[in-house]
Amino acid sequence: MTWVDLNADLGEGFGVWRLGDDEAMLGIVTSANVACGFHAGDPAGLLRVCQAAADRGVRIGAQVSYRDLAGFGRRFIDATAEDLRADVVYQIGALQALARAAGSTVGYVKPHGALYNTIVTHREQAAAVADAVRSMDTGLPVLGLAGSVFFEEAEKRGLRTVAEAFADRAYRPDGQLVSRREPGAVLHDPAVIAERVATMVTGGQLTAVDGSTVPVRAESVCVHGDSPGAVRIAAAVADRLRADGVELRAFC
Repeated sequence: MTWVDLNADLGEGFGVWRLGDDEAMLGIVTSANVACGFHAGDPAGLLRVCQAAADRGVRIGAQVSYRDLAGFGRRFIDATAEDLRADVVYQIGALQALARAAGSTVGYVKPHGALYNTIVTHREQAAAVADAVRSMDTGLPVLGLAGSVFFEEAEKRGLRTVAEAFADRAYRPDGQLVSRREPGAVLHDPAVIAERVATMVTGGQLTAVDGSTVPVRAESVCVHGDSPGAVRIAAAVADRLRADGVELRAFC
């Protein structure tokens, strides 16, 4: 049977400000990319998310980012390899402590936002992130874009790489994501998104913004938890995949 992981970015509120419906998303997804406090999230809120994920049997991943709380981690930072490695180690360690307090553990690592997109091509930063993960636990898989230099650097270090596709984001003809600064970068129609994901998972391809067909490898599919209508989108995707005979299960 064909299977795929369904993940979402969670724990992205801060203090009294709430972003997305983490509880509802945890009833749908199989993996939770939990913020680590650098782009979003405060300790009490992150512990609540970890506890809720543990109670539901959802795998917890450390969503590491640039130190950019004001910009939600969506701005490039020209960090040195030494600083970035330390920042990623710090974030994984913090979330691991919270996950263990909730009776679970960090099962994988996924970069967030600008860091995710930067290390598709930026080898020095990609190597720094891979070094950080390896120094923490060589058994931690990393979630990212297939064909990225991040995957090359991770594989050099013996890390398992898990190819991710995005349900609600537009793609360029080269297989990278359309910048959020461009119109149409984020998709919103649950039915359209569900059809698109089904094609990704069962057909191994998607349609880019210029109408061309792009091959895609999707071991895990992401629905952004902060998108408007995220719960409806995730539910539509899950229902469509199951209707097509695709099993939803965590990759680790």
